[in-house]
Amino acid sequence: FPEMLSNPKLVLLQGTLNVVMKQNVTLSCLSGPGSPPVRYTLFKHNQQVSALNRSDLTPALFTLTISSASDLGEYKCKAEYNNSSGGKYSNSLSFSLLEPVSKPVLSSPTSQVKKGQSVTLSCFSENGSLPITYLFFKGTQNISPQKTMQQREAAVIFLFIDSLSDFGTYKCKANNSFPNNTKYSNGFNFTLAEERSHSQPLIISLGLILLLLIIGFALAIPFLIIPLYKASE
Repeated sequence: FPEMLSNPKLVLLQGTLNVVMKQNVTLSCLSGPGSPPVRYTLFKHNQQVSALNRSDLTPALFTLTISSASDLGEYKCKAEYNNSSGGKYSNSLSFSLLEPVSKPVLSSPTSQVKKGQSVTLSCFSENGSLPITYLFFKGTQNISPQKTMQQREAAVIFLFIDSLSDFGTYKCKANNSFPNNTKYSNGFNFTLAEERSHSQPLIISLGLILLLLIIGFALAIPFLIIPLYKASE
């Protein structure tokens, strides 16, 4: 009697589970203890994709080409003896489509800053498979370590505007596992906010006081001149 088959193990032998269109992948399916020959069948969502017979204890290799969205999803394999009922099923492997990142948007809550002010810059790609890695630049020089985001959220850095050299054009770039696809953001510039002089309010106050004194003196003149005129008669 043939030895009882164990549940086969389905392994990704070549390629990745996050795939691009037209990518080739190879799956290996092998049951443990058992007596050959063994028939291995590959399924996708319970629909048969391919079947191979093995007359020895070597794995069955299935090479697939991911050519459309219908090739994505969950795969399993089944091991069974020929002309026998039943069989054992493997673990599942799922393929998902790898999407390129979209052009990131670089932004800040404020664009007008003063010297000595702290500001933030955020970089965000709305589309693209996670994780996404971001890197910030000023001119052509990177200004922070790369930030890898595992969730759909912006990468944020903090800057201290200390001198005129901190002004200029900032950019960021984004990429993920999609091959040969790096996207750069729009340019962002901070402008120097006009600082009001501390003496300006004092000058305005003194001007108002002087104006009030002039008006008060002008109003008081009749009351000063009339008594003097009467006293001289």
